Amino acid sequence: MKAIETALDGVLILEPDVFGDSRGFFMETYNQRRYADCGIKLDFVQDNLSYSSRGVLRGLHYQNPHAQGKLVYVLSGEVWDVAVDIRPSSPQFGKWTAVTLSAENRRQFYIPPGFAHGFCVLSETALFSYKCTDLYHPECDGGIRWDDSDIGIVWPINEPLLSEKDRDQPLLKDVPIGRLPRR
Repeated sequence: MKAIETALDGVLILEPDVFGDSRGFFMETYNQRRYADCGIKLDFVQDNLSYSSRGVLRGLHYQNPHAQGKLVYVLSGEVWDVAVDIRPSSPQFGKWTAVTLSAENRRQFYIPPGFAHGFCVLSETALFSYKCTDLYHPECDGGIRWDDSDIGIVWPINEPLLSEKDRDQPLLKDVPIGRLPRR
């Protein structure tokens, strides 16, 4: 497996080994020892799966407390996936990085605890999987506006399809510091 560092400390693009022939392919989507060798030493306790149509944008989501690290990848289709450092004491606070994930490139994206996460669907539909390092706690749910100009994410779609919840999220500067994860 190849681990590619991004502009944000701890956020990794992963390229698992894929073994293919005329019958198809095989790959490990997770192996605790291999991922620990890449620096991902947290235990995953919950798996999630989402299905979305072209233009859907989900995010930017986080939990605090009970911050979740996420290992994400696409089973079908293509998404553009984003991580934003929202830890107030981090020198990278408010910075973002992104990667295109698809069923074809089979890349994975690791987002550590303390980061907001979001993605938009580029293909007709996408089946998106994510492993989380903590359980979902609705009372700890938080979010940041997808189009926060202070963060400056350049999304590859102009008019995303948003949930009401995502449309109404606050700007990062308007989130009380106690609602943001610690470093």
